[in-house]
Amino acid sequence: MVKKILKWTGIVLLVLVLLLAAAPFLFKNKIKSMVLKAINEQVDANVAFEDVSLSLFSHFPKASVTVDKLSIINKAPFEGDTLVYMGEINLNMSVIELFNDAGEPINLESFSTKDGIVNILFNKDGVGNFDIAVKNAEETPADTTASKPFALNVHDYNVENLRFRYYDEGSKMNLVIDSLYHKGFGNFEQSKLDLDTETTAKLTFDMDKTNYMRDVRLKLDAVLGIDLENSVYTFKENKALINQLPLEFDGSVALVEQGQQIDLTFKTPTSSFKNFLGLVPEAYSGSLASVQTTGDFTINGKVNGLNGDNSVPKFNVAMASDNASFKYPDLPKSVQDITIDCIIINETGILNDTYVDLNKLAFRIDQDVFTASAHIRNVMDNPLVDAALKGTINLANFSKAYPVKLDIPLSGMLKADVDTQFDMASVEAGTYEKIKNSGSLNLTGFTYNVEGFKSPFVINEADMQFNPSRVTLNRFNAKTGKSDLSVNGTLDNFYGFLFKDQTLKGNFALSSDKLVVSDFMAEETKTTTTVVKEEEKDEKTTTTKTTTTSGDAVKIPAFLDCTITAKANSVVYDNLNLSNVSGKMVIRDETVSLKDLVTTIFGGQIGLNGDVSTKGAKPTFDMALALKSLDITQSFTQLDMLKKIAPIAQVITGKLNTNIAVKGFLESKEMTPDLNTLTGSLGGELASAALNPEKSKLLSALNNNVKFINLDNLNLNNQKINLTFDDGKVNIKPFDLKYQDIKIQIAGQHGFDQSMNYNVTFDVPAKYLGSDVTKLLAKYGNVDASKMMVPVTALLTGTFDNPKVSTDLSKSVTNLTNQLKDKLVEEAKTKGTEALTNFIKGQTNSTDTTKTKVPVTKEEAQEQVKEKAEEAVKKGLQNLLNKNKKQ
Repeated sequence: MVKKILKWTGIVLLVLVLLLAAAPFLFKNKIKSMVLKAINEQVDANVAFEDVSLSLFSHFPKASVTVDKLSIINKAPFEGDTLVYMGEINLNMSVIELFNDAGEPINLESFSTKDGIVNILFNKDGVGNFDIAVKNAEETPADTTASKPFALNVHDYNVENLRFRYYDEGSKMNLVIDSLYHKGFGNFEQSKLDLDTETTAKLTFDMDKTNYMRDVRLKLDAVLGIDLENSVYTFKENKALINQLPLEFDGSVALVEQGQQIDLTFKTPTSSFKNFLGLVPEAYSGSLASVQTTGDFTINGKVNGLNGDNSVPKFNVAMASDNASFKYPDLPKSVQDITIDCIIINETGILNDTYVDLNKLAFRIDQDVFTASAHIRNVMDNPLVDAALKGTINLANFSKAYPVKLDIPLSGMLKADVDTQFDMASVEAGTYEKIKNSGSLNLTGFTYNVEGFKSPFVINEADMQFNPSRVTLNRFNAKTGKSDLSVNGTLDNFYGFLFKDQTLKGNFALSSDKLVVSDFMAEETKTTTTVVKEEEKDEKTTTTKTTTTSGDAVKIPAFLDCTITAKANSVVYDNLNLSNVSGKMVIRDETVSLKDLVTTIFGGQIGLNGDVSTKGAKPTFDMALALKSLDITQSFTQLDMLKKIAPIAQVITGKLNTNIAVKGFLESKEMTPDLNTLTGSLGGELASAALNPEKSKLLSALNNNVKFINLDNLNLNNQKINLTFDDGKVNIKPFDLKYQDIKIQIAGQHGFDQSMNYNVTFDVPAKYLGSDVTKLLAKYGNVDASKMMVPVTALLTGTFDNPKVSTDLSKSVTNLTNQLKDKLVEEAKTKGTEALTNFIKGQTNSTDTTKTKVPVTKEEAQEQVKEKAEEAVKKGLQNLLNKNKKQ
């Protein structure tokens, strides 16, 4: 009997396990269709999800439905924007619910989400992206219960890692709640219930490009009394933390037809001054457990009224502290006499009527006292600001009294006595006559790290004077690395730059004893994303790796619009040492325009005019350079650009006067020209110049191949050269040289890769070709060999380091033959047919006149002379040149 019971029990259990295992396959299509129906009946948007799965084991005895990677993408006017994305949604319900008829809803008992994103957007017309409900659904009969695939009967829920963003294009309001973790427990079957919640998140808030909160940590553990029939939510037991500041809430929020009716009060549960330090993120304030404080700090507030389309609740928030102090036990100094008196009030329910009164903020470190006050009105339409700063601060004491983590400790003395009254409309319009500013700001002995600079920036003294129209920089003396600079001038739009992100305009005079450009190289961080495909176990997976690299790069600030008249005794740029630098720089639209910049270098002077821009993806430059009396050897060996343009100039001594027009891209790391992108022209003249052929493989090869010329004695004085360059190629316009009575013409091109293709044509008197040719010319043409010119062409190919030199003699033969031929024919015109006949007979080298046809007419005689002359000259000259070539 027992065996039968065990047998049947085992069979039943086996069947149940098989049913549980098979159920996901049996119900999967049903669940998928229900999810699709739940979404499609409700929204007008592009909805997609990767998969829907059903499990009877993960939350047994409940069934669990998982929806993976659900996305809801807006249609117009927010087409392409993500409204909702959920990495994972889990819906839990009773297994019995799976057997409901198609028309019956499934009751959800709990749900959870992971890795979600919700974006609530309003465009400039006030239209929200969340209005995606199917419009004709509102026109259907009210009783649609039978068509609802799901019904809520939730007892608990969990939201894990949600990012919520609210952005209003009209008001430029941006609210981000990131890393939101929230869970709640309650019985929603009851109309009145207590919902026990736990919440953590990070809050960031910006408005009109001004950041008010950045990653403020929030924590709220609260029991909410919920009245579902009346839509009233009441705070009961609760404990909140803003960073480390504790707050308690009391009151309720009711949902009404016009909006939300709010009646809340909040306060700090204790009055210790640690409450104030708790407002500062823990990364900057350190642990508060051991801080010694005196005095108090309290926050009290109340919010009461309707939050609707045209109104906000009235509110009154007060922060106060009197005669407080704090001291960290590990630090030598304390902050004393702290006074805070600040209120934020709205008494009408109209947002623009909100005002802020910072009546007093004061503190003392040692003997240095600093006070500030500010009053802000008309916050929405046109904020009116009235503020004052006064006092002295020894900046070195900050790190001695407060746990500030700095690579280099602060130092220096700050003295301020500034009063300002302005409205933002005047700032935006630039009507500075309506702005009332007065006072001064002085900073001495200040040292700090500028992001990306290789060395600390040390301000020996900075003195600023404020008046209604501008800020005057009376003195600014600073050092960084090996560089020093002194600046004075004016800022004309300081307040627009400070408060409205407008362009900073100014006019300055800068002087320096030494400027090293690399000291001012800013570090730019670049992020690259690499997609890597990996194959494991016959399954292809794709992973994305993101790497961050840093490199030195100069980026001209977009916010600058200023003119700088500069003078420096020495400027070090790359490997160049420039002396007596002076000129004007206009900085505007991420571009520096150099005007009449002059410097002494390489024993001469360089003048520059042109632009350098970092506005595009890669920096560009467009320059006109005037070089006067530059030492040729130094300039063409130390300047890479000139070395590529004219490598042969490295073996020339003397001076160079030239004008260069050049443009192209700059290497962003060192801000040096990208030689492969250069385009431009060079036109110049050599002075007191001479060649050193032995220092050049090319000239040595040419000297060895052309016997009738010695390049050591070539005269280059006052020689003019013109060339153009583009696409890595330099084109030399033909130019002439002279060596004794030999004319030389050079033309061709070479590349920045040192390849070359040149023709060097020597116009050589025939006497240099030897006695055989000279006799030939004298005997048959009665020609003076010193006056008859023969072109000899040398072809230069290969590279400058591995040159190939060849001579083209065929043209020389043809040229000399034609000259002699023409001379004989011309002579025959005067001597007659008999002279020509004698010449013809002489060329046959035979007394047998029967082999030579005696011409009958003058024309026939001339034609025979032409043929015989060509044959004789070509034979003699070719033998001569071939003989010389072999030698």
